[in-house]
Amino acid sequence: FCRKCFLTAIRESGTHCPLCRGSVTKKERTYPKRALDVENSMKKASGGCRCCEKQVRFSWMRQHYKTCKKYQDEYGVSSVIPKLQISQDSTGNSGHPTFKCPLCQEANFTRQRLLDHCNNRHLYQIVPVICPICVSLPWADANQVTRNLVNHLNLRHRFDYGEFVNLQLDEEAQYQNAVQESCHVNF
Repeated sequence: FCRKCFLTAIRESGTHCPLCRGSVTKKERTYPKRALDVENSMKKASGGCRCCEKQVRFSWMRQHYKTCKKYQDEYGVSSVIPKLQISQDSTGNSGHPTFKCPLCQEANFTRQRLLDHCNNRHLYQIVPVICPICVSLPWADANQVTRNLVNHLNLRHRFDYGEFVNLQLDEEAQYQNAVQESCHVNF
Protein backbone atom coordinates (compact mmCIF):
# COMPACT_ATOMS: atom_id res chain seq x y z
CA PHE A 1 0.00 0.00 0.00
CA CYS A 2 1.09 3.56 -0.54
CA ARG A 3 0.73 5.86 2.49
CA LYS A 4 -2.46 7.49 1.17
CA CYS A 5 -4.23 4.17 0.50
CA PHE A 6 -3.04 2.72 3.80
CA LEU A 7 -4.34 5.69 5.80
CA THR A 8 -7.65 5.64 3.92
CA ALA A 9 -8.06 1.93 4.64
CA ILE A 10 -7.21 2.43 8.31
CA ARG A 11 -9.75 5.28 8.62
CA GLU A 12 -12.44 3.07 7.11
CA SER A 13 -11.61 -0.21 8.87
CA GLY A 14 -10.41 1.07 12.24
CA THR A 15 -7.22 -0.32 13.69
CA HIS A 16 -6.87 -3.40 11.49
CA CYS A 17 -4.52 -3.94 8.57
CA PRO A 18 -6.48 -3.91 5.30
CA LEU A 19 -4.47 -6.89 4.05
CA CYS A 20 -3.98 -9.31 6.96
CA ARG A 21 -6.58 -7.84 9.37
CA GLY A 22 -3.95 -7.77 12.13
CA SER A 23 -3.87 -4.97 14.71
CA VAL A 24 -2.16 -1.76 13.71
CA THR A 25 -0.59 0.39 16.43
CA LYS A 26 -1.05 4.16 16.64
CA LYS A 27 2.63 4.62 15.68
CA GLU A 28 2.17 2.43 12.59
CA ARG A 29 -0.94 4.40 11.60
CA THR A 30 0.90 7.70 11.96
CA TYR A 31 4.14 6.60 10.29
CA PRO A 32 3.51 3.54 8.12
CA LYS A 33 6.70 1.76 7.02
CA ARG A 34 7.43 1.64 3.33
CA ALA A 35 7.17 -1.70 1.61
CA LEU A 36 10.80 -1.67 0.44
CA ASP A 37 10.54 -5.03 -1.32
CA VAL A 38 7.68 -3.75 -3.46
CA GLU A 39 9.45 -0.43 -4.00
CA ASN A 40 12.63 -2.19 -5.17
CA SER A 41 10.62 -4.43 -7.53
CA MET A 42 8.95 -1.36 -9.01
CA LYS A 43 12.36 0.24 -9.61
CA LYS A 44 13.50 -2.84 -11.59
CA ALA A 45 10.36 -3.73 -13.56
CA SER A 46 8.95 -1.80 -16.50
CA GLY A 47 5.60 -1.64 -18.20
CA GLY A 48 3.93 0.13 -21.07
CA CYS A 49 1.97 3.33 -20.62
CA ARG A 50 -1.68 2.43 -21.19
CA CYS A 51 -2.04 5.28 -23.68
CA CYS A 52 1.22 5.92 -25.53
CA GLU A 53 2.74 2.42 -25.09
CA LYS A 54 6.11 3.91 -23.99
CA GLN A 55 8.04 1.54 -21.70
CA VAL A 56 8.51 3.16 -18.29
CA ARG A 57 9.83 1.80 -14.99
CA PHE A 58 6.86 1.29 -12.67
CA SER A 59 8.48 3.56 -10.07
CA TRP A 60 8.29 6.42 -12.62
CA MET A 61 4.86 5.61 -14.07
CA ARG A 62 2.95 8.24 -12.05
CA GLN A 63 5.42 10.90 -13.14
CA HIS A 64 5.08 9.74 -16.74
CA TYR A 65 1.26 9.97 -16.56
CA LYS A 66 1.55 13.58 -15.37
CA THR A 67 3.38 14.48 -18.61
CA CYS A 68 1.92 12.02 -21.13
CA LYS A 69 -0.30 14.00 -23.49
CA LYS A 70 -2.27 10.93 -24.61
CA TYR A 71 -2.89 9.88 -20.99
CA GLN A 72 -4.00 13.41 -20.06
CA ASP A 73 -6.39 13.49 -23.01
CA GLU A 74 -7.88 10.12 -22.04
CA TYR A 75 -7.88 10.22 -18.21
CA GLY A 76 -6.22 13.34 -16.88
CA VAL A 77 -7.46 16.73 -15.94
CA SER A 78 -7.80 18.66 -19.10
CA SER A 79 -7.21 22.39 -19.08
CA VAL A 80 -10.31 22.77 -21.24
CA ILE A 81 -13.70 21.86 -19.85
CA PRO A 82 -15.69 20.23 -22.63
CA LYS A 83 -18.86 21.91 -23.85
CA LEU A 84 -21.50 19.40 -22.88
CA GLN A 85 -25.25 19.43 -22.90
CA ILE A 86 -25.90 20.28 -19.28
CA SER A 87 -29.62 20.75 -19.14
CA GLN A 88 -32.27 18.09 -18.74
CA ASP A 89 -32.69 16.03 -21.88
CA SER A 90 -36.38 15.31 -21.53
CA THR A 91 -39.01 14.20 -19.14
CA GLY A 92 -39.54 10.47 -18.90
CA ASN A 93 -42.87 8.64 -18.77
CA SER A 94 -43.00 8.97 -14.99
CA GLY A 95 -42.68 12.76 -15.17
CA HIS A 96 -39.15 12.65 -13.79
CA PRO A 97 -36.37 14.40 -15.73
CA THR A 98 -33.81 12.33 -17.60
CA PHE A 99 -30.16 13.23 -17.96
CA LYS A 100 -27.21 12.71 -20.27
CA CYS A 101 -24.00 11.31 -18.79
CA PRO A 102 -21.39 14.06 -19.24
CA LEU A 103 -18.60 11.46 -19.31
CA CYS A 104 -19.79 9.26 -22.18
CA GLN A 105 -22.80 11.18 -23.57
CA GLU A 106 -25.17 8.21 -23.06
CA ALA A 107 -28.66 9.67 -22.54
CA ASN A 108 -32.08 9.15 -20.95
CA PHE A 109 -30.94 8.35 -17.41
CA THR A 110 -33.11 9.04 -14.40
CA ARG A 111 -31.23 10.40 -11.40
CA GLN A 112 -30.83 6.93 -9.88
CA ARG A 113 -29.88 5.28 -13.18
CA LEU A 114 -27.25 8.01 -13.81
CA LEU A 115 -25.83 7.38 -10.35
CA ASP A 116 -25.72 3.61 -10.96
CA HIS A 117 -24.29 4.06 -14.48
CA CYS A 118 -21.46 6.32 -13.28
CA ASN A 119 -20.63 4.02 -10.35
CA ASN A 120 -20.46 1.04 -12.71
CA ARG A 121 -18.84 2.57 -15.79
CA HIS A 122 -16.89 5.67 -14.68
CA LEU A 123 -15.80 4.98 -11.10
CA TYR A 124 -12.15 5.90 -11.70
CA GLN A 125 -12.68 8.55 -14.37
CA ILE A 126 -11.79 11.92 -12.88
CA VAL A 127 -12.48 14.65 -15.39
CA PRO A 128 -13.89 18.13 -14.72
CA VAL A 129 -17.51 18.29 -15.89
CA ILE A 130 -20.73 20.06 -15.08
CA CYS A 131 -23.23 17.90 -13.22
CA PRO A 132 -26.45 17.60 -15.26
CA ILE A 133 -28.56 16.99 -12.15
CA CYS A 134 -27.29 20.13 -10.41
CA VAL A 135 -28.00 22.21 -13.51
CA SER A 136 -31.61 20.99 -13.54
CA LEU A 137 -32.26 22.37 -10.05
CA PRO A 138 -33.74 25.87 -9.66
CA TRP A 139 -30.81 27.11 -7.57
CA ALA A 140 -28.25 25.81 -10.07
CA ASP A 141 -25.09 27.55 -11.12
CA ALA A 142 -24.71 26.49 -14.76
CA ASN A 143 -20.95 27.13 -14.58
CA GLN A 144 -20.26 25.03 -11.45
CA VAL A 145 -17.69 22.38 -12.38
CA THR A 146 -17.04 19.22 -10.39
CA ARG A 147 -13.68 17.51 -10.73
CA ASN A 148 -14.95 14.04 -9.76
CA LEU A 149 -18.49 13.42 -11.00
CA VAL A 150 -18.92 9.97 -9.44
CA ASN A 151 -17.90 11.23 -6.00
CA HIS A 152 -20.15 14.27 -6.43
CA LEU A 153 -23.15 12.12 -7.43
CA ASN A 154 -22.63 9.82 -4.45
CA LEU A 155 -22.38 12.74 -2.04
CA ARG A 156 -25.02 15.12 -3.43
CA HIS A 157 -27.54 13.08 -5.38
CA ARG A 158 -28.20 9.84 -3.48
CA PHE A 159 -31.76 11.08 -2.99
CA ASP A 160 -34.26 12.96 -5.10
CA TYR A 161 -34.59 16.61 -4.06
CA GLY A 162 -38.17 16.58 -5.33
CA GLU A 163 -39.15 14.32 -2.42
CA PHE A 164 -38.10 16.98 0.10
CA VAL A 165 -38.73 20.34 -1.55
CA ASN A 166 -41.10 21.78 -4.13
CA LEU A 167 -38.78 22.49 -7.05
CA GLN A 168 -41.33 24.90 -8.57
CA LEU A 169 -40.95 27.35 -5.65
CA ASP A 170 -38.05 29.67 -4.98
CA GLU A 171 -36.13 29.54 -1.71
CA GLU A 172 -38.17 32.26 0.02
CA ALA A 173 -41.51 30.61 -0.85
CA GLN A 174 -40.20 27.26 0.44
CA TYR A 175 -39.13 28.92 3.67
CA GLN A 176 -42.58 30.49 4.13
CA ASN A 177 -44.27 27.12 3.47
CA ALA A 178 -42.02 25.40 6.03
CA VAL A 179 -42.88 28.03 8.65
CA GLN A 180 -46.62 27.70 7.98
CA GLU A 181 -46.50 23.88 8.08
CA SER A 182 -44.55 23.91 11.34
CA CYS A 183 -47.36 25.96 12.95
CA HIS A 184 -49.92 23.26 12.04
CA VAL A 185 -48.02 20.32 13.49
CA ASN A 186 -49.80 18.61 16.41
CA PHE A 187 -47.59 17.61 19.30
